[in-house]
Amino acid sequence: MIQPILILGPTASGKSKLAVQIAREIGGEIINMDSMQVYKDIPILSARPTPSEMGGIAHHLFGHIDAAHAYSTGEYLLEAKAAIDEISARGKTPILVGGTGLYAHALTQGMVETPPVPAQIRAATRKLVETDRRAAHNKLLEVDPDAAARIEVKDAIRISRALEVYEATGKSLSDWHKNPQPPILAQGAWRGFTLAPPREIVYAKIEARFRAMAENGALAEVHALLARNLDQGLPALKALGVPSFIQYMKFEISLDEAIGRSITETRQYAKRQYSWINNRAVDWEKHELPVGILRQISH
Repeated sequence: MIQPILILGPTASGKSKLAVQIAREIGGEIINMDSMQVYKDIPILSARPTPSEMGGIAHHLFGHIDAAHAYSTGEYLLEAKAAIDEISARGKTPILVGGTGLYAHALTQGMVETPPVPAQIRAATRKLVETDRRAAHNKLLEVDPDAAARIEVKDAIRISRALEVYEATGKSLSDWHKNPQPPILAQGAWRGFTLAPPREIVYAKIEARFRAMAENGALAEVHALLARNLDQGLPALKALGVPSFIQYMKFEISLDEAIGRSITETRQYAKRQYSWINNRAVDWEKHELPVGILRQISH
């Protein structure tokens, strides 16, 4: 039986290049495991592999979702499973690569199924949280004390999510969490590797890469998004670099400040990815350099 290979690591760690090398060596195809690289509108800012970087290897679930759609983890799991099954049926090895820990967790540990939330409920909940976060957290304490104990008052996104699920269903998010769906990849049926180079190397690459993005089309991507007048709460409009560049285009900050903020936010994101790997990917084989993973797979 073909075992899918999963490669998880922080942004700018060299995962995409490694995945192509592995695919060439073992006869594999690559499946995206990054929540921003699914969006077709931000190939530069999401650091989506270019055709030349793909090196002639088939890539799946990259750049196929419009920015106007809030792509969900549930949708990703359905598409990832279909890609895994299709690639395996052809005798190839599925290689899932990316930096989204939620996707990796859902694939290997299962996920909680929650119902869709009507737009009007979501909007009303967000307004409440934005107006008075403390009052919103107090309301959450009443309807879902377990969630309120886990979620800090400053965490507007998670407060909103917990409240909107309760408002839409009459059932707390904590109750929904009690019945997770089984994982697509059962224990022992996959191999997981983490690629986490020394942080100073990754941070330096982040700065260099973002400055190159700013000079080579990232601003045009954000300008096109802004021209569509999309909901600012959509995931694609929260991609690293997008909010700061929007502020620049609205004459709220300078270009240098937008670039600086984006670099800082990307470093902070990478730091969270390192923490996720250290705390959550405990059963994965950990490596600082790509050569270690290549050796493990070739043997």
